[in-house]
Amino acid sequence: MPILFYMDAEPLISNDAVVLGLLMVALSFVFYTSSQKTGFWSKFYIYVPPLLLCYFIPALLNWPLNLISGDVSKLYNVASRYLLPASLILLCLSIDIKGLFNLGPKALIMFFSATAGIIIGGPIALLFAIHFLPGVVGAVPDELWKGMSTIAGSWIGGGANQAAMKEIFHVPDSLFGTMIVVDVVVANIWMGFLLYGANISDKIDRWLKADNSAIEDLKNRISDYRASVEKNPSTTDLMILMAVAFGGVGLSHLLADITLPAMESHKDWLAANNLSSLNSHFFWMVVYATTFGLGLSFTKARKLEGSGASKWGSVFIYILVATIGMKMNLGEVFNNLGLFAIGLVWMITHVAVLLVTAYLIKAPFFFVAVGSQANVGGAASAPVVASAFSPSLAPVGVLMAVLGYALGTYGALICAQIMSAVS
Repeated sequence: MPILFYMDAEPLISNDAVVLGLLMVALSFVFYTSSQKTGFWSKFYIYVPPLLLCYFIPALLNWPLNLISGDVSKLYNVASRYLLPASLILLCLSIDIKGLFNLGPKALIMFFSATAGIIIGGPIALLFAIHFLPGVVGAVPDELWKGMSTIAGSWIGGGANQAAMKEIFHVPDSLFGTMIVVDVVVANIWMGFLLYGANISDKIDRWLKADNSAIEDLKNRISDYRASVEKNPSTTDLMILMAVAFGGVGLSHLLADITLPAMESHKDWLAANNLSSLNSHFFWMVVYATTFGLGLSFTKARKLEGSGASKWGSVFIYILVATIGMKMNLGEVFNNLGLFAIGLVWMITHVAVLLVTAYLIKAPFFFVAVGSQANVGGAASAPVVASAFSPSLAPVGVLMAVLGYALGTYGALICAQIMSAVS
């Protein structure tokens, strides 16, 4: 009873300017400490992923400290409606479709196999939960698949796509909080295996009977591309970058405003066919922002990556993660450990699809690792896995990860529809 009273109390800080300041200080603390190469923090982040802290520190400020409140603050609405579509545009406009195809068919096959493994794994994990963990999972199947759709968005794309699924399917904050923990913990366990695998990649390649001579060509090709666009941006460059990002946000909102009335006129038909997500302003805003970013990738705007497009997109994503974190009640997150079993079944399915495909086409383990992490980890960790093979290969992870951001919303929606059908 005292806890309930405490949770209902007004937060100590309700001024959103102050709240935003706290969140930015928390994020900078995480990034600064995680960048340390020696000492306590270098060892600490071996076991605690930085992304998890970016979520948990704001959550701790909410509960039990009660310094801030996601229910009182309006920052999440700002981040999800403005920064989210901006990040999608910035992360998608740097996609080099031609460059991706130049990586060779095996690289793309492994990337799409990783995506397919996640799309297939979701329904399999859901069926596992329904039949084997009915008393462990504290959510009815109809709620569970909606929550799992956020993991699909994250594992195919990233945080932006995950947040998009949360809004599209109206996932409760408490369930979403648990899903984020499952997502981050399971994904980082798999990342640990990938980093270990990079150290024994020659042995794995022999088992896969793969020829890794193309990796040297990849090193040179990607290094040249990175060098050709990288520069120290001027104020004008940054203003153009922001104009593209937030001009696209405005256009996405405008087109969503135009599209929604047409969808509402078919509301009953959409509901009958499990397509209610199409009757959502947020859905169309996300789709148009993603499409706008993809369209720009075929123009000279793609060179804005040299001005830091993906870096700014990542900043917006982390601010969004922090605003989501302060909406979570940590006291409810670990009530259902059965969800971790679901995450493991899902990841095992993803890995099985990857390894079978790699064996059949004799793909080098590098393509397996980066293709998987470009989906599961996104632009934040795919370069880490790629650089574990060679520092000059880090841009390959970025290049493939931004494709994951583009496909994340679409792939997660496909996965969600299949899960809805099997539930």
